[in-house]
Amino acid sequence: MTDHNEVLFKFEGVRYRDVLFIDDFAIPAGKITCITGASGGGKTTLLRLLAKLVSPDEGTLTMFDESLSERHSVMHRREVALLSQQPILFPGTVADNLRVGLALEGKDATDMDLLAVMQSVRLKQALDADVEHLSGGEAQRLALARVLLLDRPVILLDEPSSALDEETESQIIQMVVDIVKAQGKTLVMVTHSTQEARRHADVIATLENGRLKGRDDHA
Repeated sequence: MTDHNEVLFKFEGVRYRDVLFIDDFAIPAGKITCITGASGGGKTTLLRLLAKLVSPDEGTLTMFDESLSERHSVMHRREVALLSQQPILFPGTVADNLRVGLALEGKDATDMDLLAVMQSVRLKQALDADVEHLSGGEAQRLALARVLLLDRPVILLDEPSSALDEETESQIIQMVVDIVKAQGKTLVMVTHSTQEARRHADVIATLENGRLKGRDDHA
């Protein structure tokens, strides 16, 4: 069981190029942290640092007090899943795309498993549908379903509903939040919607020009 008072990620004097400068920022385990702020403020870069896709030029970024620079990248990504704002889909069917992440780990899922996760994100395409015919919103939901299927303890979402209408956005975010809370996961989500952030977040952090300009703890 996750200790909800435990610090998961900790930034100390972190600098990345001329994009991000964070002196002191802690992200709690087992809670929902929303990152808000204007475009170009460094939000996506922050998620990329957490996912170990890039490394700080200065400072220390830790996960449970272990420097990310010392963590094995493959093992790190088996604990931390990132869904980018522009989802990456592979040629083939909906089922192929859902299974691709599991296959890299020598795992598989039944068709029933795939249909269940598709239902959770309100994706109504057939498993054998070709992904090249999906709309932007459907592609985003498919990529989200793939992340949920991986069942990582830490989920990083970069504007997970940017291609969705407002009503669907609210439904999808609520579904992700419900899953995260029920399973004791940690969610760090970049969102343009301050309304969604206030509705769901335990912590709201605001970035401006790469610097932390505000933090609001709700729990």
